Amino acid sequence: MKVSKTVLVLTAIMGMTWLGTFAMNGVAYTPEEVPQYGMLVIEDAVELVYPNKSIYTNYVPLIRWDLGGPDPLDRVAIYDGGDYYKYVTYGLTELYDKKSEDRTKSGFGMEFTLKLKKDAYEDEEKELKNVVGHLQTLARATKEDGEIFKPYEYIYTGQTFGMDIEHKSNIVGFITIPDPELRVVHNFYGSVDFIAFIGVTEQELQAVMKKELTVKELYEKLGSDVTSYTRKSVI
Repeated sequence: MKVSKTVLVLTAIMGMTWLGTFAMNGVAYTPEEVPQYGMLVIEDAVELVYPNKSIYTNYVPLIRWDLGGPDPLDRVAIYDGGDYYKYVTYGLTELYDKKSEDRTKSGFGMEFTLKLKKDAYEDEEKELKNVVGHLQTLARATKEDGEIFKPYEYIYTGQTFGMDIEHKSNIVGFITIPDPELRVVHNFYGSVDFIAFIGVTEQELQAVMKKELTVKELYEKLGSDVTSYTRKSVI
């Protein structure tokens, strides 16, 4: 279980850009031309489940975090999973070279994933971008405060309004599980775990915090790793 050390206000981060090309060090690349390095092992693991042809869009900051940009994640790829969108982050591991002395893990040793159920969103692009904002907020807690997210934890911030653009959803926080689709990657940069986030309601979070059930038991009750803005609480 976890109460985040940082108050994570789950709202959209402004100034983000959707790109068909990648901007790195001020140079624009097509996806095929981007220098791969540590990014390649993540892409290979994802491609086993979500082929490149299923990529729906990418979010890439114009200025990387290590070059002074505001967004800690270098890239968030969104894949079309049929009735949901699958998010995969790039930026909490060592994507370009090995900088840390810890050879057992790459960077912080984790990347985030999330599935968002497709729905009749009034503005789908803004809604998808909003989720990227949430992932950037979570990643910022890691980059700035050293927050490490592990499977079967909860993220509770006391937020009372929904995490969707219109704040109408009952979804206000997250639980984490090991991503059931993506395998742990081991390479010369170190290991990479994929931590899946699932949106949950205030009632569900309160039940976990009061130890009425564990995160794993809540996940079993949900019966799905897809975040749906329109679902009712299972508690």
